[in-house]
Amino acid sequence: MAIPRVRPGNYPAVLSYGFRPFFLLGSLYAGLTILAWLPMLYGRLETASVFTPVDWHIHEMIFGYVAAIVTGFLLTAIPNWTGRLPVQGLPLAVLVAIWLAGRFAVFFSADIGWLAAAVIDSSFLLAVAVAAAVEIIAGRNWRNLKVLVPVGVLFAANVAYHLEVHFNGEADIARRLGIGATVVLIMIIGGRIIPSFTRNWLARQAPGRLPVPFNRFDAVTILGSAAALLAWTCFPDHVASGAALLAAGALNVARFSRWAGERTWRDPLVVILHVAYAFVPVGFVLAALAVLLPEVVAPAAGLHAFGTGAIGAMTLAVMSRATLGHTGRALHAGNATCMVFVAVVASAILRIAYAFLPGMTPLLHASAAAWTLAFLGYAAVYGGMLLRPKLRARQANPAPS
Repeated sequence: MAIPRVRPGNYPAVLSYGFRPFFLLGSLYAGLTILAWLPMLYGRLETASVFTPVDWHIHEMIFGYVAAIVTGFLLTAIPNWTGRLPVQGLPLAVLVAIWLAGRFAVFFSADIGWLAAAVIDSSFLLAVAVAAAVEIIAGRNWRNLKVLVPVGVLFAANVAYHLEVHFNGEADIARRLGIGATVVLIMIIGGRIIPSFTRNWLARQAPGRLPVPFNRFDAVTILGSAAALLAWTCFPDHVASGAALLAAGALNVARFSRWAGERTWRDPLVVILHVAYAFVPVGFVLAALAVLLPEVVAPAAGLHAFGTGAIGAMTLAVMSRATLGHTGRALHAGNATCMVFVAVVASAILRIAYAFLPGMTPLLHASAAAWTLAFLGYAAVYGGMLLRPKLRARQANPAPS
């Protein structure tokens, strides 16, 4: 008898799989947070947080939004790796409640105290790491334990973020550590799914050159990039860090070129994965130039190539594809989904441009508007799918009349 993909229970469909609540809440939070941040930046909206508006913005993007999407992805991928039933029902609801508590704790940290806020907020990634480790170990899926390393680094970066803000007044090292850990996650996971999905599509639609499978070159690229990011985290102004970042950018350009992305332009769900990953080498190069040529390139250029570009676009790409597939729908991007993809890429380009032209505030406003459109657009297009039960085969692929 086949193992059921979910265990029947008295809980809503949104609690049947990890991607459902975390993709929905994460997308809503990403869009609404940016709407709130600009008024905060201009002093028109007060918060009860110990964080400055900039620190709150960065923290909530990394440890609020990204943490939610990483959790949704892991809790959905792990059952496929292990053959076990997913975390669902009450345990999943508890994880959601911890995540929500963290968002409120950070926002009201000046009222409840920085230490209480840090404990509540940091407990989420710790709980996720424990839940993921239990499932992976119970399923004896030892090779995938490595995905817990970036999650552990994210947890450590979150703790460090609270400590830096309390003792130094603002975060510094923890910002780069959190972004670096997320970029490494993209390199690990993206390096598996991008060539795989590309190969599957090309084999059906456009025979010819196929992506090179994951091999030692990919492993060297990931390790070299992780080392460069660590150097950038600890020594952001050192010439050696800039050289390491530049070398990592070159390695990622070579890696990216092996995946035949130029042949996928007819399928938005595939091409967006390649476009999103392209921001990884761009981020490395811009971060390197900010170190080597600080009078020409501002640090914000590389930070937002990684954050708005690689992280924003890749998470939306994975969320859209996973939502369609795991809710029983065809892997097809309609016009609304294409709009979401165009909006997030436009947001990244505009935000990088603003780093070079800081006097042109309309670029910042346009980037924020495009980001909000992308994430609230995702919630509008996919929210119903996330809230409703999975379609049966006949519903997903109705017979022709």
